[in-house]
This record gives sequence, structure tokens and C-alpha cells, in this order.
Amino acid sequence: MNVRPEIGGTHTVGFLMVPNFSMIAFASAIEVLRLANYVTGAKLFAWKLYSADGAPVPSSNGVEVSVDGSYRDVGPMPEIIVCAGLDVQKYEHSALIAQLRRLAFYGVSIGAVCTGTYVLARAGLLDGHRCAIHWENYDAFREEFPEIEVTQELFEIDRNRFTCAGGTAAVDMMLALVANKKGPSVAALITDEMIHHRMRDSHERQRMELRARLGVSHPKLLAVIAEMDKRLERPLSCAQLSKLVHLSPRQLERLFQRYLDTTPTRYYLGLRLNRARHLIRQTSMPILSVGLACGFVSASHFSKCYSEFFKHTPSEERSGARGSGRRMLAAAE
Repeated sequence: MNVRPEIGGTHTVGFLMVPNFSMIAFASAIEVLRLANYVTGAKLFAWKLYSADGAPVPSSNGVEVSVDGSYRDVGPMPEIIVCAGLDVQKYEHSALIAQLRRLAFYGVSIGAVCTGTYVLARAGLLDGHRCAIHWENYDAFREEFPEIEVTQELFEIDRNRFTCAGGTAAVDMMLALVANKKGPSVAALITDEMIHHRMRDSHERQRMELRARLGVSHPKLLAVIAEMDKRLERPLSCAQLSKLVHLSPRQLERLFQRYLDTTPTRYYLGLRLNRARHLIRQTSMPILSVGLACGFVSASHFSKCYSEFFKHTPSEERSGARGSGRRMLAAAE
């Protein structure tokens, strides 16, 4: 059923595509605009796509998307959205950043999906604004931009900046923008059309609850794992963790063995090393600083644990990630 939009006029949105962008985040964002036109029978939104050189740009799943021009062709329009994905920090963004700053000067509202938030931060466009980024990139982002208020919300709309965690969070952010510009009834029709069930609030969590993610429901086990996750830089001993939930260390050992087929120490180590892996891949922090940020007291101890867990050293992890980034950039040129 078509409805008359509450606010008329065609809104043009520009998508600035970064190589290796997240296809699901991009599709989630642009499909909301398409469906706004579909459910109302009116051209409420138009969109244009841009890449660094005007050539098709590859997504993280290998599918290339054609564009309407290069970054330098972007003119002032109501909204601009930066679409990025894997290895965003390994690309040269100077041309994109220069264009974003110019557009910001003209008062354009600027947003991002997935790791596009990183580009906005590099451009200095998130200073004094709240922003959101995918949970996997959260720690690395905080390390690189400690002065920026980044959250783990689904999305953040703060004045003329809007960012989201990526994935299907882009649907909810765009629905909120549509509701603001064209009315909540239009956003509701889009939600039904997408079989999205409901428009999620910006403050909803990105990740599944720990109970669902691990497939266990024992309250004391979940409480201990939640404490582990909060204390990666200064890990607690097994005795300290046991005391928090009024168990003996032996009882805690049995819980982990029964439900997760591992020990508390091994599980905790995995959490810390996986955080270290994200920091190595997504930041330029020195290896020693990464180790210290994840609770390791020396470079040698960190390297030994990392090598045993991942079967390669932290330095090899970083050089391999950089090589991957360079290969993808070369493929995009």
C-alpha cells in the first residue's frame, strides 16, 4: 500500500566507496532508500556512488560495484556516507579526506557505515561528536583516537554526523534518518517490506547476549566470562575470579570444563590474544604496546603465547596483514 510522504522533495545521498567495503552494510543502507521510493510511489531519495578514481570498486566479498564518478566529482548534497570494510586503516585516504573536509565546510551531513567511521575520524570530522563502529574494531579505534567518544551502540546520530556499527545496523540507522526526514509512517512501511520486524533503537547492543553467543545459561559461568572480558589489560587470577562468584577455583575449573571444554586460564588467554590480534591488524601500535594492553608483562612472553595460540608470531601477523592490504589496494588500482 502506498502512502503520501509527510515531507516532500527528493533527497540525494552520496555514497563514497572505499575498496574492500562491506557489501552487507552498503546494501542495507541503500536498500532502505530504494524501498522508501517503492512503498510511497514517489521519488523521495536518489543516490550516487563514487570511488577514488571513478572505476568500479571491489567489496570485501569480491563483487565490484560500478560508480557515477570519482571523489573529486562529488558536489554538495544533503548527505554523504562513507562505506568501508576490511583493512580500512591500510589504505591511503588523503583524496577522500580532503573531499570530506570540503563537503563539511559546505554544511553537508556526513555519515559512515561499518569502518567508514575510521575515515571520518582521520579527517577530524568526529571531534566533539559521538560515533559508533563495529565491535570488532572498537578497541583499535579507541587506541588510535582516544579523544573521540566512540560507543558500542548500533548507531549514533549526533547533529550532522551519523555512524553505525555496520552489517544490518545500517538498516536501523537509515530507517531513523528516513523517519526524521520523511515521517515515521514511511519508515514503518520500509521495515515491514524488509521483513525486519521492528526498527531497533540506537541504544540496542551490537552483539548477541553472552548467554546466546556461548550457548550456555549457567549464571556464575556467564558472570565470570563477563568479568574476563572487562579485564583484559589487567587480568585476574583464577582465585580472584572464583571469589567474585563465590566458588572455589576447583569448582570454577569444573564449570569451564563441563560447558566449554576448556580451562578458565585457557579461555581467558584466548580472549586476550584475540583482542591483541585485532589491535595488531587494525592499528600501528608497537607490538610491545599491544602486549601490554592485553595483559602481558613482556614482549617475549606475549610473542611466545601468541605463537603457540595462532601458530605465527605477532610480527608475522602484522606483516601478513599489511601485505594483504597492499595486494588489495593494487588490485583496486
